[in-house]
Amino acid sequence: MTHPQHNPSLQIPGPRYYSVMRPLRYSINVTLDGCCDHRAIIPDEDQHRHATENLKQADALLFGRVIYQMMEEGWRPPAQAGVRPEWMEPFARTIDAAKKYVVSSTLDRVDWNAELVRGDLRTAVLDLKQQSGKGLFVAGVKLPLALAELGLIDEYEFMVCPRIAGHGPTLFAGLSKHVDLRLVSRKEFASGAVAMRYEPRR
Repeated sequence: MTHPQHNPSLQIPGPRYYSVMRPLRYSINVTLDGCCDHRAIIPDEDQHRHATENLKQADALLFGRVIYQMMEEGWRPPAQAGVRPEWMEPFARTIDAAKKYVVSSTLDRVDWNAELVRGDLRTAVLDLKQQSGKGLFVAGVKLPLALAELGLIDEYEFMVCPRIAGHGPTLFAGLSKHVDLRLVSRKEFASGAVAMRYEPRR
């Protein structure tokens, strides 16, 4: 497989007026007691299918350095035969093909169909949201915390898994203000997991 050419860092434009924007959606798996460590989550076919559909609704993925490197290690081809079940392959193919933007001040380059984002986070994300398309998808913990602080997340989805982890980390630790949300959908899975989508109350 040939890899895409290295792209220069995303250039941040000067101030502009932002009108209709494509939404920025956030989704994460958590246990019943709020742990968001991916190692505490039980892999499940239905949840992977749901996550794949989430990725397909986005024109691009927005990652911080940690989640980008974790996803690259776990899902970038080639995968060894027999390492993961066949039902994980649609997610693997979808995330591999997706356009990715990586917010990082320490990485010098990215090449998994990815582009570095530098400069002021608010300006950079507003510029990405201003571009035409279906929407953007963000995952992880630290970057979404910063985006929530800036009021840039348009939809939150919490996949609550039927497990008590007994440890952290937890979501949005250190958030400086309340974010009031309105429930817009709820989906139950055979495993007992529940996906709940919320929009901020403006």
